[in-house]
Amino acid sequence: EVTWMNVTWKVKANDRPYHQLPEFKKKVFLCIKKSKYSGNAIKTYKYNVITFLPLNLYEQFKRVANIYFLALLILQIIPEISTLPWYTTLIPLVIVLGITAIKDLVDDLARHRMDNEINNRKCEVLLNGRFQEAKWREIQVGDVVRLKKNDFIPADLLLLSSSNPNSLCYVETAELDGETNLKFRMGLRVTDERLQEDHQLADFNALIECEEPNNRLDKFTGMMLWDRERYPLELDNMLLRGCKIRNTDWCHGLVIFAGGDTKIMKNGGKTRFKRTKIDELMNYMVYTIFALLILVSAGLAIGHTYWYEAIGTKAWYLFDGKTQTPGYRGFLSFWGYIIVLNTMVPISLYVSVEVIRLGQSKFINWDLQMYFAEKDTPAKARTTTLNEQLGQIQYVFSDKTGTLTQNIMQFKKCTIAGRSYGTEDWNRYADKKFQFMDHSLVALVRSKKDKDAMEFFKLLSLCHTVMVEHKDGDLIYQAASPDEGALVTAARNFGYVFLSRTQDTMTIREMDQEMTYEMLALLDFNSDRKRMSIILKFPDGRIRLYCKGADTVIYERLSPNSKHKETTQTALDIFANETLRTLCLCYKDISAEEFEAWSRRHKEAQVTMNDREAALDAVYEQIENNLMLIGATAIEDKLQDGVPETIAKLAKADIKIWVLTGDKKETAENIGYSCSLLTDDMEIHYGEDVNEKLTRRQASRRDDPQAYRRGKKKTAEPFFPGSNKNALIITGGWLIDFVDMACECEAVICCRVTPKQKANVVSLVKKYKKAVTLSIGDGANDVNMIKTADIGVGISGQEGMQAVMSSDYAFAQFRYLQRLLLVHGRWSYIRMCKFLRFFFFKNFAFTLVHFWYSFFSGYSSQITFEDWFITLYNLAYSSLPVLLVGLLDQDVNDRLSLKFPKLYIPGQQGTLFNYKNFFISLFHGIFVSLIIFFIPYGAFLQTMGQDGEAPSDYQSFAVVAASSLIFIVNLQISLDTSYWTFVNCFAVLGSIAIYFGVMFDIHSAGIHVIFPSVFTFTGVSSNALRQPYLWLTIILTVGISLLPVICIQFLSKTIWPSVGDKRNRKKYEMELKEDDDKKKPSAFQRGRRSRRSAYAFSHAQGYADLIASGRSFRRRPQAHGGPQESIREIPRREAENI
Repeated sequence: EVTWMNVTWKVKANDRPYHQLPEFKKKVFLCIKKSKYSGNAIKTYKYNVITFLPLNLYEQFKRVANIYFLALLILQIIPEISTLPWYTTLIPLVIVLGITAIKDLVDDLARHRMDNEINNRKCEVLLNGRFQEAKWREIQVGDVVRLKKNDFIPADLLLLSSSNPNSLCYVETAELDGETNLKFRMGLRVTDERLQEDHQLADFNALIECEEPNNRLDKFTGMMLWDRERYPLELDNMLLRGCKIRNTDWCHGLVIFAGGDTKIMKNGGKTRFKRTKIDELMNYMVYTIFALLILVSAGLAIGHTYWYEAIGTKAWYLFDGKTQTPGYRGFLSFWGYIIVLNTMVPISLYVSVEVIRLGQSKFINWDLQMYFAEKDTPAKARTTTLNEQLGQIQYVFSDKTGTLTQNIMQFKKCTIAGRSYGTEDWNRYADKKFQFMDHSLVALVRSKKDKDAMEFFKLLSLCHTVMVEHKDGDLIYQAASPDEGALVTAARNFGYVFLSRTQDTMTIREMDQEMTYEMLALLDFNSDRKRMSIILKFPDGRIRLYCKGADTVIYERLSPNSKHKETTQTALDIFANETLRTLCLCYKDISAEEFEAWSRRHKEAQVTMNDREAALDAVYEQIENNLMLIGATAIEDKLQDGVPETIAKLAKADIKIWVLTGDKKETAENIGYSCSLLTDDMEIHYGEDVNEKLTRRQASRRDDPQAYRRGKKKTAEPFFPGSNKNALIITGGWLIDFVDMACECEAVICCRVTPKQKANVVSLVKKYKKAVTLSIGDGANDVNMIKTADIGVGISGQEGMQAVMSSDYAFAQFRYLQRLLLVHGRWSYIRMCKFLRFFFFKNFAFTLVHFWYSFFSGYSSQITFEDWFITLYNLAYSSLPVLLVGLLDQDVNDRLSLKFPKLYIPGQQGTLFNYKNFFISLFHGIFVSLIIFFIPYGAFLQTMGQDGEAPSDYQSFAVVAASSLIFIVNLQISLDTSYWTFVNCFAVLGSIAIYFGVMFDIHSAGIHVIFPSVFTFTGVSSNALRQPYLWLTIILTVGISLLPVICIQFLSKTIWPSVGDKRNRKKYEMELKEDDDKKKPSAFQRGRRSRRSAYAFSHAQGYADLIASGRSFRRRPQAHGGPQESIREIPRREAENI
């Protein structure tokens, strides 16, 4: 809470010089100071004309690979150690830096355009006693601004007055939290009454003291000092930047936070950067290659030292006129080899990986089978860096309400005075979607003889925080949660229609009679209270409290004289066994004296500044006791389509699913059964068992500490001996020291967990199991969990868009998760692994030819190939086929990937890319480089061309070795390609064609005449490649290189088939049939222990503060003379435009 003695954020209305006082200055640089109050211009761009080049290059050279290549470039400029021309490194480096810089520039130009558009928006500001049009960038803290309907709010404002009664203002917060339903804000009564005219606003000179700028969108605490009076301020009085004024003709506001100090800008912080396991592995492998490079270069440098001493000094024809010692020459040779062998760390690797990831993200976005037509919502990959991690998920953490269920509530059953209803159409105003049919209850309500039934529906129509709008004779309800809307709709369909509310009254139609009740107090719901109450004064003067809430809290507060406790309890058990969400209803009559005494305490609690919520809760407790039970409601929250099938599929893929929910244990358990997360062959363990087992384990650890030393940790006996399936159902209080136990279970359900505990569970599993985790949720309460997991998935459901805005991937239905993981995730992982294995192989095969050549060149760091071949090898000759394998390859199609979930398991085990695969690629590269060097070397050793000339010169050898390498690399990727398309075929043939086309061009006499020192291989290719002998050498080299690979692939297919091979798929098909035969007819047994559900309110509070504060929502409607013309509930999409 804000300590009012030390408040440093002060805002004076209509007084710009006040905010420039020395006490509000802060040091910027050395002795330069500026005001701590930001101007209203925002800046989201990173670069300007002057800073773009230095800043962008600085950011790019933060990557180790780029620094490495820059260092190489510097080495190549030094004549004494340069073995390769500088352009062989400069051209690839410039291309890589240039592509990245252009991408950054395009992004930043878009940010510049957006900033300019926003900063130059117009609004009216009160200057010199009258309102003048000004740009947003010119607004300052302390200014009074006027906004009109559909205007965006330019800064964080204190609402002073509006065109609506009691200064009510409707805002849409879509840009703030993604939610499109309207919110309600209100001005203080004092500003509403005294600040309507321009001259009154010009004379306004209040001082606002409040919290410092922060990123909490759900809280604001402040105080207004005006005419020696203090008025408390809270979030309901604030209009936040990014919102839009709706259904309000005009309003006035005082700027409290501007520009970068506003809450929306404070929330623009960077999210945690997520890396994939393959990323980390790839970096370690690059370090390994670098270590190998140092070792090989050092070995060859030592070799050169000894060779020069033994041979070089004695060979007169090697004398170069320099008086360098052999040791110094060896030192120079070391750096020369660092340059020659630098292609072992390929510069194009990182760019290629980014291209592949971008392509895979587009495939997810374009997948029509993950498109939800009902809401026009496609799947969206909101990040491009995590795709292959989708193929390695071991744990899925899911929210329940709105993620597994639809979060669309339907009133299904109820119990009134011990009698249950809902087992079976008379009201012409009934909602057509309303599916509650029980003629006995209908008759009871229409007879008006049963007081309990009348009180039941009267309570439902009065005890809520629903907002009502009248539009063209229709009623439009806006509820804080889907449950609230379902209950008010139920009352409406039974003839108890909620019509309107003012600041202190509520009007309902009871059957054919309109009644108005005076509202004395509204005790709102929060997640600790789990109930809400309303205190009403009836037309006959009686004062009555109506209360509804979760059965656990209501039963604790019932009067000893309350009837029907046992029968209602039995009904609750029955409803819960049908996976319905239950809620108890009760009332209490209060005397005028008792209410007066309580009301005084309530008003004191409302104005306290220290822990106001706790003070109010304590006061609420004093009145919510000795309640009389009326009955209970049962609401159905249906499972989303395909949830049981999806969970069953993911379980077969060895993905463990944990459900983390704020609901009660019984509710969560029932949903667990209905969605196939829990099955009848599982043994269920509850929180109490967990505590007992953990206590025993800790005791044994104390008794025998040696057995639990770090080295012997894995020998600990399992918590659940035997081969049975286990499931764990625990509440928030048990979430400590349970990871090992939970990971032994097939399913885990954590109930009554807070958003922070959800994140803690995810981080526990990440930390102690080193597992790849995925979190999926649909509400603001899931954001923490989504950000904590390795991959966060947001569902765009009924609870707004905050989960989606924080996620890495987003779609509309839980069932799409199986396609995201088993198809896109698996393909992305397989493609990336195949790409990396081949990429490392082709670079080892290329680079290590220089190593073998060094044994015949006195370790003098000379190159085997032509300069231009080295420059273009990774850019043009071998990049496209492997890139397309990384984008398009698939071992099995999407249908088979979904049919056989076991195909997913290699990704979890990381078997397709690890250090073993890396060293296989290394040795494969060594083998191929040996063949590429020594077969042409042997063929050239003693040979004669057709024209009697020996073709055994160095340049012809370089052409033959290079041609062999290009054929081998492109044919090898062809052997590794599982899924052929025209594009793959074109890429392989095109790469070979490009190689020959470019080679003949740069070996032509014409280009040599223009650049004699750069192109030195004049006529070599045309001379060498007209010799059949050399073509036979190339064919022999290629054949010997590929033959072992073909043999190994044949043996692998026949003796050690991979997971996706046809033979294994047949085996899986047999297993699937056996599983289907074993399946029991029912996944839910009525005879199991009672599983009772509890009502789950939304995680956000209702509109009680607004209603109870003495502010009406609309002017009182005219008296309703006849029956309502048409009463219906407008769907949310229409309701957005109230």
